[in-house]
Amino acid sequence: MDLDAVVVGAGVAGLAAAAVLRRAGARCLVLEAGSRLGGRAFTDQPAALGGAAFDHGASWLHAAERNPLVPLARAAGCELGDTRGDWTRHVMIEGRPAGASEIADYLATRERFEAIARARAAAGPDTSVDAAVAALRGDPWLATVETWEASLIAAADPRDLSVQDWHLNELAGGNLRVGGGLGAMVAGVLGPLAGAVRLDAPVRRIAWDRPGGGVELSGEFGTLAARTAIVTVSTGVLRAEGIRFTPALPEPRRAALEALPMGLLSKVALAARGPDRFGLAPGTSLFRRLDDPAERAIFFSPWPLGQGHMIGFFGGRAAWALAAEGAAATEAFARAELVRLLGARAAAGFGAAVVTSWGTDPAFLGAYAYARPGGVAARAAMDTPVADRLWFAGEAWCMDGLAGTVGGAFVSGTRAATAAAAVLGFSVPALPDWWGRAPSR
Repeated sequence: MDLDAVVVGAGVAGLAAAAVLRRAGARCLVLEAGSRLGGRAFTDQPAALGGAAFDHGASWLHAAERNPLVPLARAAGCELGDTRGDWTRHVMIEGRPAGASEIADYLATRERFEAIARARAAAGPDTSVDAAVAALRGDPWLATVETWEASLIAAADPRDLSVQDWHLNELAGGNLRVGGGLGAMVAGVLGPLAGAVRLDAPVRRIAWDRPGGGVELSGEFGTLAARTAIVTVSTGVLRAEGIRFTPALPEPRRAALEALPMGLLSKVALAARGPDRFGLAPGTSLFRRLDDPAERAIFFSPWPLGQGHMIGFFGGRAAWALAAEGAAATEAFARAELVRLLGARAAAGFGAAVVTSWGTDPAFLGAYAYARPGGVAARAAMDTPVADRLWFAGEAWCMDGLAGTVGGAFVSGTRAATAAAAVLGFSVPALPDWWGRAPSR
């Protein structure tokens, strides 16, 4: 066998895994279904936004104090901007701006929500976020807080999301933006460390029961054999059997996939048509009070890093429904919401738009994974190899409190590759100081 390892997927987990294996001296190849590096970390410079950097997926280095990509980005000389002190809130209630006392009520509801949800998560048994905070029913701000904490942060509606998983993956601390885009940093910094990558090479089948040992991977590129494989594709692709395993994965792995479906967080960016900034400073959070967590809602971030466009975020079932309706329907929804929030002049205030497509892209089929109620333990179920030759890594399998993030994908890819190298008989030299690690919580 010419290859010690094949890594499937050139997202953050795959690139990190390949870099570790390469450092250990293993002969490794990365197979990537798409035509670029980075996976769900993807920076574009769309003409619709005047060439401004736009992150279609991951946008921040969350929980910066413990995010392992932060020291790597700093070592590479990336410009990092802390957004923690930037946020001011412009909240609308039935067509009028919320007053200071109403904003205080909103923040108080958030504190009560967090206290109640954390207590329920700690006490058990696991339940949905929605059920965990039932004591807050009747609070006029509850639907808004639930939508923010579940549908936006976790990409899943509160009735679908495990409260224990929500608690384990709270992202306290700083949030850093990367100058030039987070996706560009991933491709530019991790890409060269990963070594050989073959693009436009989707893997369709992995046989892991070969009598002579090792694995066999096949697709339009042909067939490759290796001693081991590290699979870093999304749970959406795995659940849809975008890759077929021969034989089928053992039942505990299949059950883990069922417990960890893909959530969806989508974005729409709209360029300002002129100099009007609607009295909103960069860093403002623009949204309205919601009556129902199932309501279609969008939270806007105006003029990120001072650029001339507005980004709207929407998640959960509303995002899936809009993805099915298409980009034009999504754009129309965002424009209507801006008029609702900013008044009639917003109708003419925005020009071209960019709409993300993670939910319909067959290479991803979602944004990131969430745990169903009762499914929090599933994140650990893929941490051990199948037959000492088939490994899984990615944001879905992170158990260090960073699940659903690029930092979590980096941790998972590093861990899987280090363990796989040991099974292959390689010793991974000490990683440099800038190869960050997530500290224990």
